[in-house]
Amino acid sequence: MVRINRVYTRTGDAGETGLVGGERVAKDSLRIECYGTVDELNATLGLVGAALAASPAGPRLVPILLRVQNELFNLGAQLAAPDEKVLARMPGVEPRHITALELEIDELNEALPELKSFVLPGGGEVSARLHISRTVCRRAERLVVTLARESLVPPHAVIYLNRLSDALFVHGRWAAQTEGRPEPLWEPEKS
Repeated sequence: MVRINRVYTRTGDAGETGLVGGERVAKDSLRIECYGTVDELNATLGLVGAALAASPAGPRLVPILLRVQNELFNLGAQLAAPDEKVLARMPGVEPRHITALELEIDELNEALPELKSFVLPGGGEVSARLHISRTVCRRAERLVVTLARESLVPPHAVIYLNRLSDALFVHGRWAAQTEGRPEPLWEPEKS
C-alpha cells in the first residue's frame, strides 16, 4: 500500500523530478509531459464523474470512468518507469483493458443513430466534458507516440489511449442521447 506522509519534499525545487527507479530528469522532459498529460486526462474524467452525478447516464458511465481512472493511474506510473525490469513488475494497461473498452464502445454505439456528419463538442454538460477528455486523451496519445520513438514505453500504451479516445467520443454521444439533448453536427455551410 502507498503511504504519503508529506505532500512536499523540496526535491523538485531545481526543476527536476524522480522517475520510478530513481533516475532524475528535467520536469519538462517528454516522459514527464506524457504522464503529466495522462494525469490531466484523469482529472478531466473526475469532472465528468461529478457532472454524471445528476445525469441519467451516470449509472452506466460512472463505473466505467472509475475503472478507466484507475487504469490511467497505472499507465501514468508505467510511463514514469523507463527501466524494462521495473516496468515488467508494475500493474498497467493490458490487452484485457483494451478489449473492455472495445466491448463498451460496441454496446453503447449500437444504441446511437448513424452519424451523417462530424459531431461538434456539446450536447449538454456531460457530453461536452467527455469531448474535452477525448481531446486530452488524443494529446496524451500523440506524446506517447513521440516518446516511443526514442525510449521505452509500456507495450500497450498507445493502443489503449487510442481506444480510450474512441470510447470517450461514444460516451459523449451516448450521454447526450440518454439525457435527451441534441447533438450538434458540423455544417460546413454555416461557417
